[in-house]
Amino acid sequence: MELNEFCKEIEEKSSKIDINLDNEICNKLYNYMNLLLEWNEKINLTAITDEKEIILKHFIDSFTINKFINSGDKMLDIGTGAGFPGLPIKIIRAEVDVFLMDSLNKRINFLNEVIESLQLKNIEAFHSRAEEMAKNNKFREKFDVVTSRAVAKLNILLEYMLPYTKVNGKCLCMKGPNIEEEIKEAEKALKILGGEIEKIEKIILPDSNIERKIIIIRKKSATPLKYPRKAGMPTKEPL
Repeated sequence: MELNEFCKEIEEKSSKIDINLDNEICNKLYNYMNLLLEWNEKINLTAITDEKEIILKHFIDSFTINKFINSGDKMLDIGTGAGFPGLPIKIIRAEVDVFLMDSLNKRINFLNEVIESLQLKNIEAFHSRAEEMAKNNKFREKFDVVTSRAVAKLNILLEYMLPYTKVNGKCLCMKGPNIEEEIKEAEKALKILGGEIEKIEKIILPDSNIERKIIIIRKKSATPLKYPRKAGMPTKEPL
């Protein structure tokens, strides 16, 4: 896909969710896509390789959380994978400090190349499991916004996310359409970890029938220090 075609496609779709992109941002997203496709031949970063699908299912999907992020927020993206949603948010919101976390070092190497290639500032990629970095006072309860896309069921995810979230900060959990059972199963985890569901936003991706839900969780009180439990426990024995 040529740059002009890419810009036309992504600008049209972005405008439908009230996001306006300039030429510099389009260029950065185009270069990001090309690096993603290039690296994907060496390591498994995405199953989506059609360029129009990357625009819709990776970039536009990432942009859907934009309206829940305030200017100057400090944001952590847990289990970022190939950088979604954290990297696209950074590209369109230069003033937001973004931290990307993933447990696979090969993905961190890719993210660092994108960050360097696009000359992005105030963004860092960390190689760590979510359960481990939360014990570090530099990161614990230090983020205004914590995001995660398609990482785990909600009751597991909350144990990863809430320990990093400031009191009165929020978690943005990006999910598919069917979440009723997950929400019911997560009631205990919310209570223990100090969170409360503030809103569930339903989104249809532009020019498609793809439905997404964003679960917005407000951190109401400090998370007890025993959480998260050691690596593997949240998955093995969910709260």
